[in-house]
Amino acid sequence: MAVPIVWTPKARAVLTAASELFYTHGISAVGVDTIAQHAGVTKKTLYDRFGSKERLVVEYVTERDRRWREFLAAELAEADPEPSQQILAVFDAAAAWARAEGTKGCGMINAHAEISDPAHPAYTVMVGQKRWMLEMFMNLARSAGHAHPQRVAQQIMMLHEGAVVTTGMMAVEGAFESAASAVSTLLAQPSV
Repeated sequence: MAVPIVWTPKARAVLTAASELFYTHGISAVGVDTIAQHAGVTKKTLYDRFGSKERLVVEYVTERDRRWREFLAAELAEADPEPSQQILAVFDAAAAWARAEGTKGCGMINAHAEISDPAHPAYTVMVGQKRWMLEMFMNLARSAGHAHPQRVAQQIMMLHEGAVVTTGMMAVEGAFESAASAVSTLLAQPSV
C-alpha cells in the first residue's frame, strides 16, 4: 500500500501544477522537470511528496474525479428532485463544468487514451468514474419508474459521453443541450 501523502503547501502546488499541465498537454507529454518548475519546487521535493510520476498521475485523476463528483452533487442538490429532472440536470451540470473546467474534454477519457493498462493504478479511478456515472443514471432511471433501468441508463450514458467528447473536440455546438433533448425523448417513452 502506498504511503499516504502529507498535503503540505508544496505538495498541493505540485498537484495543482501537474493537474493543469496533464490536462492541457497530456500525461505523457509532461515531465517531472516541467511540473516541478511550474510548481516552483525542486524535482527532489516532487519525489519526496509523491514518490513517482505514476503516483502523481493517480492523485491527478483522483482529485479531478473528486472535484467533478462534488460539483455534480451541488448542481443536483439545486435541481428539481424528480428523478427524470435529475437526469437532465446532469447534462446541465456537465455543460457548466465543461465551460468552467473542461475546454480539452473529459480528463478521464483523455487520461485513459494514454493509460489503458488495467494494471496501472490510475486505471481504476478513470473507469470507476464512468461506472459511477452509469450507476447513478441507472438508480435515477429506476427511481423514475422505468421498466428497464439498466438499458435506459446505458443509453443515457452513451448520450452523455458523446456530448462530453464532442464538446471537448468543439465538434458539435450545444452538444449537451442536444443530448439532453434526446434523453427527454427517451425518458418520455413509456415502454423504455
